[in-house]
Amino acid sequence: MITARQTRAARALLGWTQETLAEKALVSLTALKRLESESDVKVYETTRDQVRRTLEGNGIVFLSSDQGEGVMLVRSKVDSLSSS
Repeated sequence: MITARQTRAARALLGWTQETLAEKALVSLTALKRLESESDVKVYETTRDQVRRTLEGNGIVFLSSDQGEGVMLVRSKVDSLSSS
């Protein structure tokens, strides 16, 4: 399960606003704000899943271990070729 912090960090790595992520994930802005909130607000699992799949589809890898959690942006081969 992705966390509020991971979602915000992933969005920051991609340079996306909340509005951009909500649009790309096909979720409402309100639903995304609830997901990114640190409070115990109910978030539908479908919302969390759509956001996760959208972020992963754009190069985000979610990291989780007993030492903590995080995100990583993996560059695609296309990005690597264009920067050569």
